Amino acid sequence: MNLVNWTPVRDMEGFFDRYNNTMAPRARPGGEVGKAIDWRPSVDISETNKDYLIKVELPEVEKDGVQVTVDNGLLTISGERKYEKEDETETQHHVESMYGRFSRKFTLPADAEEMQISARSKNGVLKIRIPKTKATVEEPIKIAVE
Repeated sequence: MNLVNWTPVRDMEGFFDRYNNTMAPRARPGGEVGKAIDWRPSVDISETNKDYLIKVELPEVEKDGVQVTVDNGLLTISGERKYEKEDETETQHHVESMYGRFSRKFTLPADAEEMQISARSKNGVLKIRIPKTKATVEEPIKIAVE
């Protein structure tokens, strides 16, 4: 199964993303607490005999704030997690949560049933089920040798 095309550049970007998240956990332009930047929510992908399951961690993102689309075998999950201060008199000293726009793209496998994909958001986790097409067992074709 291949849900994401491998590219060396993406691996390098992933390395630097992980490095930046561990060494400078929430460096934001201008050093402002809560300033929105692009982020990549965590994704878990699993498979059964009947379908694929993608779980996306989207804390504090309402289902209306998420878009899931499929176009030419490419599944795109996008949206925005907005920073909202509950109390304007509150001073925040340290924020590790990520805010801002996000987008994740996955190449669907050949046996994905695109028209039957479903998505459900509950408790900060978006679950996308991608059913597999029914396997058709084809009989071998015999070719007469003359």
